[in-house]
Amino acid sequence: MPIPDYQTLMRPMLEALDMGPMSLRQLVDCLSDLYNLTEEERKLLTPSKRSPLMYNRVAWAATYLRKAGLVESPKRGINELTAMGKKALIECPEKIDNRYLRQFESFQQFQSIDRDTAPIAEEAVQPDSELDPTERLEAAHLELQTSLAEDVLDLVKKQTPQFFEVLVVQMMQAMGYGGWSKDSGSATQYTGDGGIDGIINEDPLGLETIYLQAKRYTDAVVGRPDIQAFVGALEMNRARKGVFITTSRFSRDALDYVSLIEKKVVLIDGKQLAELMIKHNLGVSVKETYQVKAIDSDYFADD
Repeated sequence: MPIPDYQTLMRPMLEALDMGPMSLRQLVDCLSDLYNLTEEERKLLTPSKRSPLMYNRVAWAATYLRKAGLVESPKRGINELTAMGKKALIECPEKIDNRYLRQFESFQQFQSIDRDTAPIAEEAVQPDSELDPTERLEAAHLELQTSLAEDVLDLVKKQTPQFFEVLVVQMMQAMGYGGWSKDSGSATQYTGDGGIDGIINEDPLGLETIYLQAKRYTDAVVGRPDIQAFVGALEMNRARKGVFITTSRFSRDALDYVSLIEKKVVLIDGKQLAELMIKHNLGVSVKETYQVKAIDSDYFADD
């Protein structure tokens, strides 16, 4: 039989997880058995020939269900049904799809992309969209990037503060700061660091130095007192440049304070952090590359 699309797989996936937590591989096998897929169908690849089609669709179904809060991953690689997922099984005895998932705020946030920067994206997720292939490809890429950024940030939040301090140094170097040497940056001692978590020497003699502060918060907002303390640490080190990086976000008071002080202090919140990590290939790698080609008018032009 035809391999079911990822939305068709959503309710059967919740039913499978209702029996207990499963890995993605276990879900693929369970759902493949449910739909009586042949060995050839199980081995059928996506158009890119990089992964099995069934595996790809099960993975996307799991991703969408996680974004809506119906499934969670209590530990790496394991999927587990939530209370909301159990409720969905009762509410939707026949089918669960994107239309149903859009009632959940977390899923709406996952699919929402700023119209000013991506006017086609919100339209692209609607079932009656009539976008051309180029627009659909662009919208899909933005959706992939949004999902990846959320996943990257979630993983960073689960790491230790020490890991995060090293990460922010590596990110600054990946952006080109201290590019004269791989040893141009370092995390400070984890205790007694005087409010400074990392240092980037922009030149071999250390004439220009950037001081870093790293706050790995899960939910807490970074407020003005935190920024004032960082500015005080910069004063103690006679520093002129500072970058404050957090996995959370900054309060309005914190943002306003930075705009008033003379020192050059840059604030990077969790969303920006994830975007920069993706842009500079820190903690991520290229999985697939697509080339979009167009007609070469010069080739067909008359001499």
